[in-house]
Amino acid sequence: MNIKIKDEFIKLCQAMKLAGLADTGADAKFVIQDGKVKVNGTVETQRGKKLHPGDKIEFEGKTVIIE
Repeated sequence: MNIKIKDEFIKLCQAMKLAGLADTGADAKFVIQDGKVKVNGTVETQRGKKLHPGDKIEFEGKTVIIE
């Protein structure tokens, strides 16, 4: 799945909600803090991590690419 952003970046927490990987910001916050989310193949625990076009999120077997 790909999500398009209109700004220079999107925060990880926001991207997860937009992609449907989390229902709420709180849900995203907890799975990120628990180390269950990877960004570009590396576990990411910062929910405010800035993602740019080309970055890849992995969670529960799903992959989302930022465009």
